[in-house]
Amino acid sequence: MCGRKTLTKSKKSIIEELKISEWDKTINYIPSFNIAPTQKSLVIVGKNNMRQIKSMKWGLIPSWSKNKNIGSKLINARSETLNEKSSFKHLVRSNRCIVLSDGYYEWRTIKSKKQPFYIFDEQKNILPMAGLWSTCSYNGGETILSYTIITKKADKKISQIHNRMPLIIDFNRIDNWLTSDSLVELNSNYELIKKDPLNFYKVDSFVNSYRNNNRDCIKPIS
Repeated sequence: MCGRKTLTKSKKSIIEELKISEWDKTINYIPSFNIAPTQKSLVIVGKNNMRQIKSMKWGLIPSWSKNKNIGSKLINARSETLNEKSSFKHLVRSNRCIVLSDGYYEWRTIKSKKQPFYIFDEQKNILPMAGLWSTCSYNGGETILSYTIITKKADKKISQIHNRMPLIIDFNRIDNWLTSDSLVELNSNYELIKKDPLNFYKVDSFVNSYRNNNRDCIKPIS
C-alpha cells in the first residue's frame, strides 16, 4: 500500500522533469517530507494532450457519495480489482491521473516494533504513481477534487517490507496512462510500469506523526 509520501522537489524541478504544460495558478505549492491522507498534494491530469498540475485531496471521494469522510478509507485502489469496485470502475476510462511523489514510507514489524522505511528512486527521480481522481460537489457550492493511488503486488525487493506497492508509471508512458480509455489489465501491461529498481533504508519513528515535516523524516538511521 502507500499511506505516507514525500514531494520535496521545487516547482521548477517538477515542471522541467515532467514537462508540465500548465500549472494551476491557485496552487500554493510547498515541498513536503510527510504527506498524509486527507491532505492536498499535486497530481497531473491530461488536458487537450497537455500535462496539467492540479492540487487534490488524498483519499478519493466518489461523485455520488454524500460522506466527505469516506476518502480516508479510499487512499489506495488495488489494480487487480479496479473494474469491480463501484468507487473506481467508472473512473478508469476518463479520470486517470499521475500522483506526484519522490518517495514514500512503509512500515515493517521488527521484534514487535513498527520500523518505518523510506522508499525512493535510486536516481532521485520523481515517482509517477498511477491514480484515479474524482470531483464531488456539495450544497453551498463546495467542490472537492480528490484522488486515490493505484497499488499492485510488491516487487521482490520491496516485498521485504510490504506485500503491496504503488503502481509506478514509466516516464515515457505517462501520456499513455493519462489518455487511454481502455479497461486494460494493469498487472499484465508491463510496458506502462517503471522497471528501474527502487531503493530503501530505515528512518526514525519521527516520521510516524504527520505533524513532523522536515528533512529529518528522510534521514537514514542504522
